[in-house]
Amino acid sequence: MADFTVADVKALREKTGAGMMDAKKALSEAGGDIEAAVDALRAKGLATAQKKSSRTAAEGLVGVAVEGTRGVAVEVNSETDFVAKNDKFQDFVRKTTQVALGVDGDDVEALRTAAYPDGGTVADKLTDNVATIGENQQIRRMKTVSVGNGAIVSYVHNAVAPDASDLGKIGVLVALESGLGDDVLVPLGRDLGMHIAAMFPQALDADGLDPAVIERERAIAQEKAAESGKPDNVQEKMVEGSIKKFAKENALLSQIFVKDGKASVADYVAKVGKDAGGEIVLKDYVRFQLGEGIEKKEEDFAAEVAAAVKG
Repeated sequence: MADFTVADVKALREKTGAGMMDAKKALSEAGGDIEAAVDALRAKGLATAQKKSSRTAAEGLVGVAVEGTRGVAVEVNSETDFVAKNDKFQDFVRKTTQVALGVDGDDVEALRTAAYPDGGTVADKLTDNVATIGENQQIRRMKTVSVGNGAIVSYVHNAVAPDASDLGKIGVLVALESGLGDDVLVPLGRDLGMHIAAMFPQALDADGLDPAVIERERAIAQEKAAESGKPDNVQEKMVEGSIKKFAKENALLSQIFVKDGKASVADYVAKVGKDAGGEIVLKDYVRFQLGEGIEKKEEDFAAEVAAAVKG
């Protein structure tokens, strides 16, 4: 009979970041003594993940994968760009993105517990990578899009290599609902992907824009209008005009399509469909830019050296 419980294994994993099997083996060899198991794992170099997890991971890669009418984008972070160029790390991101195709929804925890192609779970492999490569790595987010009929088209900007179309710094997925063929939808999707990568839309349409962002823009517009000294009714029109302009410039469908320079994205998509003898609906999109929203810790090298000297 084991001298430890499932809760003990969980506690050891949280303390050390070690994989499930390594934790169970260490506890077994230590007779259920958690602290002794921690020491054993540290001695084997398997208890490094938790210590490193406090370090900022804002580099890494975005992976994209498409299968039929379903696509997924996954962001995996590392501490340095050097690790992002590591073959082992790239292989992990690529395989994890493929695994994500089979995960329901956009649940990162479900992805972490999913089976990894080389054995164990995605989380187990991630922990092993942290111990082997020596840097904190995190699966930050995933997003899935699908259509009933049509195409999901991927685009990667700043790819890891000229022939790599699935890993890079910016990953885009374009969901096109249509009865037209790939000969029409794929080129259009690629053009839209490049537009999305460059123009950074915040939502598909104006209704999808974050209300908090709109309120912030409204407050800024009200302050500007107040400084004009114009009558209240004029100020109100100025504010509403500013909000409409912001929504138009930040919602994908109303943005001016970069390749055309005149028509909105919505009008351009409609025209392509009409010219091809069918209808195309830009149903959804994903744009993941590596590290967006993560505050990178700025290191003062001189201060770091001084601190090291002081011990």
